[in-house]
Amino acid sequence: MMLNFYLGLLLAGLFCFSHCHHLPTHHEEGHDHQPPPEDHNNLSYLKIVPSNADFAFKFFHQVVSENAGKNVVFSPLSLSTAFALVSMGAKGATLNQLLSVLGFNQTEISEQEIHEGFHYLLHSLNLPRSETDLRIGNALFPHDMMKVLQKFLDDAKHYYQADIFPTNFSNATEAEVLINSYIENKTQIKDVIRGLQPETLMVLVNYIFLKAYWKNPFNVASTQEDDFFVDEQTTVKVPMMNKDTYFKAYYDKDLSCMVVELPYKGDVSALFILPDRGKLKLVEDALGKDVLNKWKKSMREQRIDLFLPRFSIDSKYNVKEVLQRLGVTDVFENNADLSRITGEPELKVSKAIHKAHLNVYENGTEAAAVTVIEFVLTSLPPTIKFNTPFLAIISQEENMLFMAAINNPTEK
Repeated sequence: MMLNFYLGLLLAGLFCFSHCHHLPTHHEEGHDHQPPPEDHNNLSYLKIVPSNADFAFKFFHQVVSENAGKNVVFSPLSLSTAFALVSMGAKGATLNQLLSVLGFNQTEISEQEIHEGFHYLLHSLNLPRSETDLRIGNALFPHDMMKVLQKFLDDAKHYYQADIFPTNFSNATEAEVLINSYIENKTQIKDVIRGLQPETLMVLVNYIFLKAYWKNPFNVASTQEDDFFVDEQTTVKVPMMNKDTYFKAYYDKDLSCMVVELPYKGDVSALFILPDRGKLKLVEDALGKDVLNKWKKSMREQRIDLFLPRFSIDSKYNVKEVLQRLGVTDVFENNADLSRITGEPELKVSKAIHKAHLNVYENGTEAAAVTVIEFVLTSLPPTIKFNTPFLAIISQEENMLFMAAINNPTEK
């Protein structure tokens, strides 16, 4: 019997623009999703990778500190991509704040290189894959009576593969249905946006979807109910998956945590980080590029009897509040300069929402005439049981697609 195990990750990032005095009309143009030139854009892509990682950990530390003891899941790549697109319309202090929080040093990388890097990144991630379903994209919903500069629309389509949908926000209910239908079609996430105001002038949506199958799937028959220790006072029952095989792993003595890598078919992998009891905050605070690189270099393949809970968690964030605490203020205030979107300064980001859903579970199906038999040594391997709060990082090569802190697998 062939048992398929997959991880489905669904996310929509949402940004609403408002505050303008006049709404001249514009017309939608056709798409221009051309593949990027290999050499030049690849160099730009390599320059944005470390900045994207810096932003990922910066956002992680902020969100985890604000949600102590709660489940956290988000896509740093979705957020980076969406705000990089917004930065194309910004000038002055508004632009500088956005690029700074995204991790870009403007003395080392130009705006053009940033957008070329994302162009190459989006093109690469959206290439057809035979074993993994990975999609990331953007959409702009401008008011159908709003004048958007053609250069902004052209650049949004070219660099960020953005779909453009002129929308009548005077009927807020119909606008919500249109936008939520688009998001649900792309990610299966429902009702991301609620309470749109009639004065809304534009909504920017970024989505990312990943469905991947483990390279070495768990056997559903091995899943048994077990204890998960949320804290010293709280114990919950979880369906605990189990597999005895070879994994890349490393125990970090300095940070008192075990790191185990589980590869998916294709070029995506998951890193699960299990701190020793009482060491979760130590690991969360230390997590960064240097620590991640150390783990990757130190991991060695070894036989492990691995126990990992089956879980499903959701998170939704007011990104505006998080970024304001990280130093991005102007883009949300009346002094915002987003004049490269409309040619006028009377525009600001009024709302920024980020919603994510993470499922880890078995999907057992029987395939005719297929048998999977595993042979293992008779000696007992070390047991690693993820039965206390742990962290997870889902990556495609150097790109961190999702980050999560699982404090209680039984809570949505």
